[in-house]
Amino acid sequence: MSELSRIRKGRNHWKEEAKQSKAEARYLRRELKRVKQERDSAQQKVKEAEEQIRQRGAQALQPVIQNKGDLVFWANQLFLVAHIGFCAISRVFEVFAELLGIRKVPCPQTVINWVTRLSLVRIQSAGMLRGLPLSMAPFCNGLIFLIDTSIALGTGKILVVLALDASHYQFVKAAPGFQDVRCIAVSVASSWTGETVAEFLKRLISVMGRPAAYLKDGGSELQKAIRLLAEQNLASPVIDDISHRVANLLKQQYQKHPMLQDFLSACGRVSSKLKQTILACLAPPKVQTKARFMNLHRLVTWADRLLKLSPVGGAKKGSVLSKLRACFDLLPDCKRFIKSFRDDAVPLLACQQILKTQGLSLDTLAQCQPLIESIPTATVRNDFIAYLQHQLETATTLGLEKVGLPICSDQIESLFGLAKQLGVGEIKDASRIAIRIPALCGAPTRAEAEQVLEISVAEQQELTSRVTSLIKQRREVLQNPGRLENLGKQSPTNVELIPGSKNRSKCQDIVYLSDSYKNRYGPTNEPPERPPCSEVLVL
Repeated sequence: MSELSRIRKGRNHWKEEAKQSKAEARYLRRELKRVKQERDSAQQKVKEAEEQIRQRGAQALQPVIQNKGDLVFWANQLFLVAHIGFCAISRVFEVFAELLGIRKVPCPQTVINWVTRLSLVRIQSAGMLRGLPLSMAPFCNGLIFLIDTSIALGTGKILVVLALDASHYQFVKAAPGFQDVRCIAVSVASSWTGETVAEFLKRLISVMGRPAAYLKDGGSELQKAIRLLAEQNLASPVIDDISHRVANLLKQQYQKHPMLQDFLSACGRVSSKLKQTILACLAPPKVQTKARFMNLHRLVTWADRLLKLSPVGGAKKGSVLSKLRACFDLLPDCKRFIKSFRDDAVPLLACQQILKTQGLSLDTLAQCQPLIESIPTATVRNDFIAYLQHQLETATTLGLEKVGLPICSDQIESLFGLAKQLGVGEIKDASRIAIRIPALCGAPTRAEAEQVLEISVAEQQELTSRVTSLIKQRREVLQNPGRLENLGKQSPTNVELIPGSKNRSKCQDIVYLSDSYKNRYGPTNEPPERPPCSEVLVL
């Protein structure tokens, strides 16, 4: 090999080594840069994580309840949302006092005072309530008034008026709950007649304005009251509660059925035979005698399912099936009544569920049409169709035939049940129940908790001090038998909560506006600039 060839070969080898070393150097530089970036990113994440840990540690050391307003807010949450009693609320605060940062745990009576003052706060702000303006009814407040009465222990009878936005289904695709209604008036009297209810509603209208509609059950005093208001040019459309209407349809059809009493008696005997046995799980549900037809379908459904547990044919002696058949009594003889009632009730209840959840509209009525057609009894089917058509006319009058018209008053029925159960003890005193009813409606807020603290002791005592308490009477008479005759001499003092305004004229006359207008798009209803004060009366 010549000298030139060796030089060229060496040069080429050097070039290859140089290229390889430079490639390795470039690779190492890139890897070093990547490693440094990952290191810097990891260090930054470590710093951020340490900062978050430090902040969370500081937050953990910071008490959840920082002031008395927070304490009132959480007490209201436990009472209104968790539905636990006053003593239980105090015990919960005592258990979590260190974690929540509570220095002094409120006693049950303090919690009671907060709930009572919350009722006053909500009644004070009730005069500001307005619903969405309705183009077809511009001279109403856009609210539906839910009206009902309930009895309690003693001579007092409670009248409650709840307010629900007529356009509820435009914003919420679910049945109204306690958070969607507000108690705008509550009163206790020894009895309620059509005249007294009408006068009470007239006073309420003078503050709140005329409602878009009234939603009620079939009570005679409520029907008469609305009729009297109509005679005084204060008429509003009337919505009949669908639950009561369905129950009345079934009552009209089956109340005089020859097998009804036999069926009820057989259910009672079957219940007594099943209890205290291995078949106790098959005992019938409890159905109250009052308003029986609102729950009779539960008993009929139970009986139908119980009879299906017994197939055709013999049963081995001593078997569970033979023991079950021995408990049937005369229930198999009522199969014809059970089938007839079930076939009518099931479609009605299915329609009721749809209309409760979505409201009455053209769409929901179309959904119910196949169910209505499946009702075998012509009388029940035709009466139900007539009821829905009448309520749809009301929806059209208010311009809600496409949105959905609320036709269920379950909220006020549930409210009575909750108020009688929660925080009143064994003695269901009507006045004590009535005072706390406004607090049970609506979602608790921190703003209301602050307003609770602004209510003075004098304002609370003005409401509670002169109210006749059954508990006080009980203690006084049982400890002093000689004071028994004093019960007949005491004049009852009842509670009444109704929104009012100190700036409003003392004249109770109402300006009547004719509804025979052509322009359907009138002025909108705007809330007043300043909230009205409460008008608390002890009669």
